Amino acid sequence: MKRFLRGAFVIARRDFSATVLSKTFLFFLIGPLFPLLIGGVFAGVSASGPPRSEQPVVAVIASPSEFARLSAAREHLADALDEGTVVELVPFAPEGDLARQAKGLLGSADPPVRAVLTGGIVEPRLTGSVHHNGSTVRQMQLIVAEARTGEPKPVHVDVTSVEGSPVLLANERAITAKIGQFLLFFLTILLSGMLLSQLIEEKSNKIIEVIAAAVPIDALFVGKLFAMLAASVVGLIVWTSAGAALVASLNPGGLSSVPAPAVGWPTFLALAIAYFGMNYLLFGSVFLTIGAQASTAREVQTLSMPATFGQVLIFGFAAATIGAPDSTAALAAAIFPLSSPMAMFARAAESPELWPHFIALAWQAVWVALILRLGAGLFRRTVLKSGPARPLWRLRKA
Repeated sequence: MKRFLRGAFVIARRDFSATVLSKTFLFFLIGPLFPLLIGGVFAGVSASGPPRSEQPVVAVIASPSEFARLSAAREHLADALDEGTVVELVPFAPEGDLARQAKGLLGSADPPVRAVLTGGIVEPRLTGSVHHNGSTVRQMQLIVAEARTGEPKPVHVDVTSVEGSPVLLANERAITAKIGQFLLFFLTILLSGMLLSQLIEEKSNKIIEVIAAAVPIDALFVGKLFAMLAASVVGLIVWTSAGAALVASLNPGGLSSVPAPAVGWPTFLALAIAYFGMNYLLFGSVFLTIGAQASTAREVQTLSMPATFGQVLIFGFAAATIGAPDSTAALAAAIFPLSSPMAMFARAAESPELWPHFIALAWQAVWVALILRLGAGLFRRTVLKSGPARPLWRLRKA
């Protein structure tokens, strides 16, 4: 065990120094600027069109005649403003207990009701996820005033503020899950592909036998994998620092503009670090195993396309579970080792339980060890030809 750890440390230190201290590492650090520049160009093109924002939906519990007057006043307001920024009114007939009916409408997903107006135009009361001085309340004041008097003069509307309906809260957390999962996938696909060519230099220079005689093959694989993980962490620190400075200059609100995850921001960020490491180690161990079978750079280029395509398919499998963290598909994505980090990271944004993450991280660590063990054994048998003795029938055939 001591020889294994010492050999892995020597290989990791050698590869890390050769990667980080090279001149090409600077180009590696500025590489993500190119997709950001392209994204900025497309964002500028899209921003040149008319601005759009989320259109709030207000359920109106009133008689048909009162709703007709409110709808007409709403159309007058939409004529003066952008149609996409004016509240959308949806009619509902009164059904006895108005408080219970309003509570049921706030939990509706189709349409996603933000507030409910009761009392008609005589005694209007707005209940929902709104603020007293918010845009939705001010628009309803104008609409009710015009519907009541025929003049667009604001009147007082009694407002009852609530924390937010479960449907809206789930939708907001799903947005955070999508953003976090995509960033995890993007960083992994950007960084893990380099492991396909890690053993090309040693194999082309015919020194792989010398290295294999000095350190165990398992230590060689572990050292190379963790060396590239450490180099990737250096890149992430640089990119995160630059991104944080950019966000702070453009958006002083920072993370407050992103819906808060279910586990809270400190735990969510800690899980982001853990799941990035596990996602990189899982894909890196697979890529290292595949790339170890290649002999030339051309073979590595041939293998890179199906490897990247496989990553995209696994990302699609994990992304399909967002919005249903307790479904059968989500459980399958959490069990499958290659999609488990992305599926569980999305779950952290949607579900507050922490114990599944400890089990998932342990499960993923077991699979990292198994894949590395399998890759080292396969490399020993197919490349070094130093595996256990072949069966008797194969020896006779040879």
